[in-house]
Amino acid sequence: MHSEQPLQGAAPAAPFFNLLGKSVGVVTSLILSALVLLVSLEVFLRAVFGYSLGFVEEVTGYLVVALTLFGAAMAVRANSLFQVQVVFEAFPPSVKRLLGTLFALIAIAICVVLAWKTFDLVGSSFSRGKFAPTVLRTPLWIPQTLLPLGFVVIGVFLVEHLLILLRVKEGDR
Repeated sequence: MHSEQPLQGAAPAAPFFNLLGKSVGVVTSLILSALVLLVSLEVFLRAVFGYSLGFVEEVTGYLVVALTLFGAAMAVRANSLFQVQVVFEAFPPSVKRLLGTLFALIAIAICVVLAWKTFDLVGSSFSRGKFAPTVLRTPLWIPQTLLPLGFVVIGVFLVEHLLILLRVKEGDR
């Protein structure tokens, strides 16, 4: 649901949401910087020396997954998810609020299920000792941990969004 103003944390939990938001922003910035650095280094080494680091493809794949999930969480927090504005704006404020609440509740439920199932995946990979069939032979539970973590963070920001929707009075938005 896009709004001109980003959401501010829902009082009295605002400090928690704001700290988490800043933390996710810092982590996402570091991930993006690492991606740019790794890919640029790989391109340079291949072009100039005909040499490849070998592990860059695997690591950048993991980083892209993290960037996608944490970026989605930041989009939820910034209230900038895609919506068909023409259709949404045709509704009165009470219907917009109801739709926003329904969206948040359904999205939270989906995030809970996805976090739960991906946590099961992590546990299965850990208990079975699965490794990536790559140069690094990364234990799969390590990058798979990004999945439930990402869904939990998205879910937390959806809860914040829901709290704000329920707190805002009819004429305020």
